Amino acid sequence: MTSVFAAGGDHRSLPVPDGLDGMRLDQAVSRLFGLSRTAAAALIDAGDALVDGVVRANSYKVKAGSWLEVTLPAPAAPPTVVPQAVPGLRVVYADDDIVVVDKPVGVAAHPSPGWTGPTVIGGLAAIGHRISTSGAAERQGVVHRLDVGTTGIMVVAKSEHAYSALKRAFKYREVEKRYHAVVQGHPDPLRGTIDAPIDRHPHHDYRWAVVSGGKPSITHYDTLEAFPAASLLDVRLETGRTHQIRVHFSTLRHPCVGDLTYGADPTLSARLGLSRQWLHARSLSFLHPGTGEEVSFVSDYPDDLARALEILRD
Repeated sequence: MTSVFAAGGDHRSLPVPDGLDGMRLDQAVSRLFGLSRTAAAALIDAGDALVDGVVRANSYKVKAGSWLEVTLPAPAAPPTVVPQAVPGLRVVYADDDIVVVDKPVGVAAHPSPGWTGPTVIGGLAAIGHRISTSGAAERQGVVHRLDVGTTGIMVVAKSEHAYSALKRAFKYREVEKRYHAVVQGHPDPLRGTIDAPIDRHPHHDYRWAVVSGGKPSITHYDTLEAFPAASLLDVRLETGRTHQIRVHFSTLRHPCVGDLTYGADPTLSARLGLSRQWLHARSLSFLHPGTGEEVSFVSDYPDDLARALEILRD
């Protein structure tokens, strides 16, 4: 075990608070310094967390008043936008204020730590779309996001005015976002509203969950077509939490077909040839920030989702 107490890190020393007495060391470090459990465990494994001057295991139960010394890693350099052609990224509409794209699978909205794949922002830069808005450079113009594994319609602001107007419109739920999803089984009722708060999963860093005290999250749905093993739904989001549709329907025990992260049946996923969730951002409607007129955009199903739907219909 090699300690990196020294170069570049942020060294902190403090007593364990009474409220953390008896807690696992990795949990205590996570709570005190705002780290994920995974990051806290890695830090402890590297010898960068001492209790009363001694290296302890992640499972060690800390005692109130014990002296905790931690060296936090130096902050990573912010990700940068690299112009990179993105196969399958289609510009549906563009003017001086906005650009609307049809996002393919496997593409993130913007650069982020740990993501080395293609991005919408990088793809737009590669074809000459200039994004001129405030905020972190890697997120300029991004007013909403789609998961890497979710395809469909997405709008990016190109001007400062459009960025401010669209951010406000999304915040105050003045944008109509419709998704199509194929979920396992048949929701009961066939049309309804899911109102359940969402926050980070208490045990899995990469997942989200319905949890008490989470952020208000509201999903409206209507069944468009029913198959023996699944249902095609039209979904309208009232809020826009991370993984909202996937989490809500998984909680109802109707996960999106193909969504192994949230409990989908791997046998059905394989039969349909899906390697990701059947979830598609079908349409987007909003007031154009420049003209004030309502604009609407629609995206057709990509090939993998269309094939899976055909198999279900056979």
